[in-house]
Amino acid sequence: MRGAAAVIAVASVVAVGAAACSGSVIPDDNHSPAGARGEGTATAERRPAVPAATLTGPVTAGAISEPVGAGPDMAAHSYVEQEYFAAGTATAYTAAGTLGNDGAWRVSPSTKAPYKTRLIVRRPADLERFKGTVVVEWLNETAGVDTSAEWTSFGEEVMRSGSIYVGLSVQALGVVGGKSLLPIPGAPPAVGARGTTPERYGSLAHPGDKYAFDILSQVGAALRAPGGGPALGGAHPDRLVAAGESQSAFFLTTYVNAVHPVANVYDGFFIHSRAGSAAGLDGTSGVGGSGPSAVRIRTDLNARVFIFETETDVGPTLGYAVARQDNTDQLRTWEVAGTAHADASLTGSPDASGLGCPGRINTGPQHYVANAAFAALIRWVTDGTQPPRADRLALNGTGTGATLARDARGIARGGVRTPPVDVPVAVLSGDPSPGTTSVLCGLFGSTTPFDAATLASLYPTRDSYLSAFDKSLSSTIAAGFLLEADRAALTTEARSAPLPV
Repeated sequence: MRGAAAVIAVASVVAVGAAACSGSVIPDDNHSPAGARGEGTATAERRPAVPAATLTGPVTAGAISEPVGAGPDMAAHSYVEQEYFAAGTATAYTAAGTLGNDGAWRVSPSTKAPYKTRLIVRRPADLERFKGTVVVEWLNETAGVDTSAEWTSFGEEVMRSGSIYVGLSVQALGVVGGKSLLPIPGAPPAVGARGTTPERYGSLAHPGDKYAFDILSQVGAALRAPGGGPALGGAHPDRLVAAGESQSAFFLTTYVNAVHPVANVYDGFFIHSRAGSAAGLDGTSGVGGSGPSAVRIRTDLNARVFIFETETDVGPTLGYAVARQDNTDQLRTWEVAGTAHADASLTGSPDASGLGCPGRINTGPQHYVANAAFAALIRWVTDGTQPPRADRLALNGTGTGATLARDARGIARGGVRTPPVDVPVAVLSGDPSPGTTSVLCGLFGSTTPFDAATLASLYPTRDSYLSAFDKSLSSTIAAGFLLEADRAALTTEARSAPLPV
């Protein structure tokens, strides 16, 4: 897909036809407690400087066109889902001066155009459980279909934390279709939601991706406004966070640097798997050099920014290393060892042979670390508690050609460490399996199990392995890079490892 966007494309093909998540859809006559407000410390009152979109709904004609992506079970968390339309007149922006590498960009408004898009809301059925955070995902559109990569990555923690999730179709591909950035053989035409279910989405319209930045702002402003409460079931947010993965992260990088200082809508940003480049203000994706390169996040922000990078993102495939910058009181970066841009948690299986990918794709702990990262961002935005600082992944060389430094077994050095990396039974890597030729498969990384002799040399008995794993797990949880709530799942996975009795 995207250089980075490929992950979405993958999800689109692998998960099409599978339910994005299970749960219930609120009937039209649902009556939610009006005025419910989240608990916790509210951030300093933020006043958006853009007009609010007009929100209408819930939409009832036809059925929701669910975003693609393996996601957690909403029903198990007593979450429900509705869909709304958002309409308004969006403004495009042009650069006022040079777009420098420091991200301190200035923009001027240019043209305006009407739009109408959709947002999917997933929230607690009982709003007494709502804790004040609304996270808006910029749905990925690389393959011409909405893909909810962030819901897949940390949707579990969204629900455990009592937050509300909003999946927003920000770009034209997801609304009215068009030419996919990464066409995939056998994939359906990119017709957008409007072409998929005309009886429900026939009234949607999108003027082009240069207007996407303001659409994100206007929908956020609407969710903050008293009139936005009905779209949230009657709840009113204390804090608003925007999130996006891969191509969406390219756009969010540009949004943070150029548009957030103008719009002042969001309290925090989760930028997941960005490359060293950024999207263009004209709506180009930033893939393949079409946008500014070696772009850092500006340092004068009034919002928190969390950057989450996998091995694939940092290394030469996506080249984020050229945009690295120091942590600050407003910026935190985690580079996570043993992870790939796309992985089995996104596709639902370590076998991607149906896409022509050889070997086993990455089965690493990305989604567990993403849960911890999301939780850390929300604490940071809520009460100022800074997320843990993490070492960077170690590199060989510098610049766009830098590669990850690995130990004798092929495991990455440095970065956020987890038990599957430090007490390994396989090499989890952001590099693809040998024989990989396609750009798409190159984003899935690889899992190379140790042979029996290696396992026996590392762990003479199963108990010795489990003891080491559990010790590493406790240490990682204490350091803040994994959550106590995920201990049981990780422990269960360790107990199924192919080791001697």
